[in-house]
Amino acid sequence: MAKIVAVAEERSFFFFSPLASTLSEFSGTKLHYSHIHFKRKQWQMKAASITQQFPCDYSSKTKAFAVSRRKALSLLLSTYIVFEAGSDALAQQSLPLREYIDAFDGYSFRYPSNWIQVRGAGADIFFRDPYILDENVSVEISSPSSSRYKSVQDLGTPEDAGKKVLKQYLTEFMSTRLGVRRESNILSTTSRVADDGKLYYQVEVNIKSYANNNELAVMPQERVVRMEWDRRYLSALGVENNQLYELRLQVPENVFAEEQNDLRQVMDSFRVNKIGT
Repeated sequence: MAKIVAVAEERSFFFFSPLASTLSEFSGTKLHYSHIHFKRKQWQMKAASITQQFPCDYSSKTKAFAVSRRKALSLLLSTYIVFEAGSDALAQQSLPLREYIDAFDGYSFRYPSNWIQVRGAGADIFFRDPYILDENVSVEISSPSSSRYKSVQDLGTPEDAGKKVLKQYLTEFMSTRLGVRRESNILSTTSRVADDGKLYYQVEVNIKSYANNNELAVMPQERVVRMEWDRRYLSALGVENNQLYELRLQVPENVFAEEQNDLRQVMDSFRVNKIGT
């Protein structure tokens, strides 16, 4: 009986799997079957003698380390949840922000470090995402000869400023195409005093553009209206050097839902500075 137990236990601990043979063939050191069989016999004889001298109840130890199916499933599920949470945290990591300082015109802000500068865009400065072309940031400055701002409150209340900002956007987006329609909403208007002690207005608006797929069609049923784009516009306004400064952020609404924390940091970082004389 002792020999039978030893052989069973020997087979459970000292066996040669097909994987080991396959790996040895792959590495160029192929094992001979008779040699393996001889080695197995030697191990069986040694194990039998050891079992006779030191009898042991393996079943009790196996039960002590046994894990129920429910506990095993719970462990796997908890591991999966922790892994998914870690993956989401990595996916939501923000890009580092880089500071842009224009000492000549008197303003500064921070923007995502992977954005690229585009020249000739009509703004004083213009950066955009290298992959999402509709996501960008720019700065507009009023002409000192045509306006003499003393404070951002010259625009009125933040609500008044929001209406002016939206009107300006809609004027810029006017189109001569037939069947084009724009829907717009002011989402929020706020004021804040930054760490430089200056007052800034912040405005958020949403604009949607719709157009017909066949604008020259005669019959109404042949003109199907579809959405062209849906964007969020964020503006930060400040006054210095008798000029109105406006930081503009443009982003598709579906992208804004994922990156709003970063974009709000960009808007909050906008500062206007006194130009040295």
